[in-house]
Amino acid sequence: MSYSIQLFTLRNAMQDDLPGTIRKVAEIGFTQVEPYDFVATAKQLGAALAENGLSAPSGHAPLMSQDQDEIFEAAKELGIATVIDPFLPAEHWQKAEDIYATAEKLNAAAKKGTAYGIRVGYHNHQWELESMIEGQTALEYFAGLLDAEVVLEVDVYWAAVGGQDPEALLRRLGDRVKFIHIKDGPITADIKAQQPAGQGRIAVLDVIKAAGSLEVGVVEFDDYSGDIFDGIAESLRYLENAAVNAGELA
Repeated sequence: MSYSIQLFTLRNAMQDDLPGTIRKVAEIGFTQVEPYDFVATAKQLGAALAENGLSAPSGHAPLMSQDQDEIFEAAKELGIATVIDPFLPAEHWQKAEDIYATAEKLNAAAKKGTAYGIRVGYHNHQWELESMIEGQTALEYFAGLLDAEVVLEVDVYWAAVGGQDPEALLRRLGDRVKFIHIKDGPITADIKAQQPAGQGRIAVLDVIKAAGSLEVGVVEFDDYSGDIFDGIAESLRYLENAAVNAGELA
């Protein structure tokens, strides 16, 4: 099991000093990152990753609202193998016909991505789990409309905020889930209250086990009241120690 850090977590530090932020990420012990909105920063970010021996197996980009060729070209430059659309607001998840239209857009993006050797995915927030369509959560209804090659990155914290049991959700979604966002806290929409992995109400280790086809677990904070570098370091230590205690390679 490998772990990555979603760089949106460090957006303020990245704006002030991108190379220095990436260096700190490597010093903490991460070997992988998940960039966000990376088209404009691809060259600088790529240089920083190479200098610090980091890779980017996945990245976030708005595939359904921005130029897909630019996104895929930048992803290829960064070595990103899976580009994940990170966000569609709640109004897109209330009606079956709207979800169908979104699935068509993402399926089309996935077909374009294959020409670049890049896989496509989607990342949820809470509203895809709060909305119910034909007896299913909107996210599960959506998954049923996606082509086989399209993957999901389940944000387990927002799934819980949306009223779902993350473990049960992951088991229902099965092999479609290749990435998860690992975060913890009191399971509320107050992002400042988020905590390092293992310190909140999410059963992080059980959630990881429930994702049977997981490729990468991505540590993320939407926000944090403490020092963010301390927060991500505590999360990584918790995950690595759990792996060692379970007799796995960290």
